[in-house]
Amino acid sequence: MSAEERRESVVRAAMVEFARGGYRGTSTEAIARRVGVSQPYLFRLFPNKQAIFEAAAEHCIEETWRVFDRASEGLTGEAACEAMGEAYLGLIADREQVMMQMQIYVSVFAAESVGDNEIGEVARAGWLRLFERIRERLGDRAAATEFMAHGMLINTLVALGYPAGHELWEGFVELSQQRNGES
Repeated sequence: MSAEERRESVVRAAMVEFARGGYRGTSTEAIARRVGVSQPYLFRLFPNKQAIFEAAAEHCIEETWRVFDRASEGLTGEAACEAMGEAYLGLIADREQVMMQMQIYVSVFAAESVGDNEIGEVARAGWLRLFERIRERLGDRAAATEFMAHGMLINTLVALGYPAGHELWEGFVELSQQRNGES
């Protein structure tokens, strides 16, 4: 495996570990063990734990965009919104993807509470890039805001463990029916 491939393996393993344990609760030893490398090797690829977390956060956000981009390629407006929404429901079947997103937000708050702004800067830049791509695809800021707001509600429902058939999910079905003029 090349160093770049090994680096990618570390980032994917780190996403799983950080999703489960958060930034502070995840050891570099656990990440190294998951990917099957030594801790010293991990630090040849990344200067420190924060760099690993930032790479995992960036990967998480970019993977979300890749899913949206593939699903909505060639579409705009409402058609793009529906395609990305459906794709997101497929993406969140991997709870660790959603939990990594949630851990990013919590980690920014925790880091900034002790005066460390670097994680927040990286996370905000990635999130803004995602928002702007969605805005461009949907055609306006209000549509992008609504789409992202729905995504945050979905993240919350998934994080709290509400099963797909729970009544809280029915609001998405009702909203879709309203948009399509159904009763």
